[in-house]
Amino acid sequence: MIGKQPWQGRRLHFVGIAGAGMSGLALVAQTLGAEVTGSDRSVASTYALRLESAGIRLFEGHEEGHVPDRAELVVSTAIPPENPERAEGRRRGLRELHRAELLGELTRLKPTIAVAGTHGKTTTSSMVVHALRGCGLDPSYLVGGEVRSTGTNAAWGEGEWLVVEADESDRSLLALSPSVAVLTNAELDHHTTYASQRDVDQTFRAFLALAGTSVVWDRPELLALVPAGARVVAFDVPAPELGPRGSVFDLDGVSVELPVPG
Repeated sequence: MIGKQPWQGRRLHFVGIAGAGMSGLALVAQTLGAEVTGSDRSVASTYALRLESAGIRLFEGHEEGHVPDRAELVVSTAIPPENPERAEGRRRGLRELHRAELLGELTRLKPTIAVAGTHGKTTTSSMVVHALRGCGLDPSYLVGGEVRSTGTNAAWGEGEWLVVEADESDRSLLALSPSVAVLTNAELDHHTTYASQRDVDQTFRAFLALAGTSVVWDRPELLALVPAGARVVAFDVPAPELGPRGSVFDLDGVSVELPVPG
């Protein structure tokens, strides 16, 4: 897949490039052949330095002149419409994509495991990546934090699978096309988006309906969100011993020590 570079010829400008999510998309886009630039209020983060070391040109601050000719603008929900670069893109008639749309394109290039939930998305996504790598499967991944075993938040591997962290905060997870949808939990959060637990449940129900297989925490309120007739894998760990340095639990008769507090 890396050698094919399916995005060769595309020019992508990321407005707000220096965070965990956007920087990972930018790295993968470059790997797939796109010409990538980006801007942010500060370009001194670890993620930004990683982009610069990969040869991606970064601009500090947001100005009209940062927008390349014939580029597609990639934005997140955090970038307001009045941002100077977004306004310049509209003036020129450039295509604008939400970051979730671009991530959705990636999920149609490889079978995808999308990890969602109010809490634990980054940790769970990282653990899935680590497990697949341990099996020698060399997955592609985009995670909202650095995967400790790889030292980066995103990569496009040679293997079959793609692992992504799916963001429910603005319902952008519904732009994805996963093969496997993982749901760790579902609680009321992001009150500017959700007025009630029912709203949260509706979004996660729609997310699970996107995939052929749902992997869900074994709780009645979560299992009720899985579409009728869908393949579901429920998971739970009874009576784990929790400590500040990790947890110990029994899994099918085997004692497992996990160095993740809680």
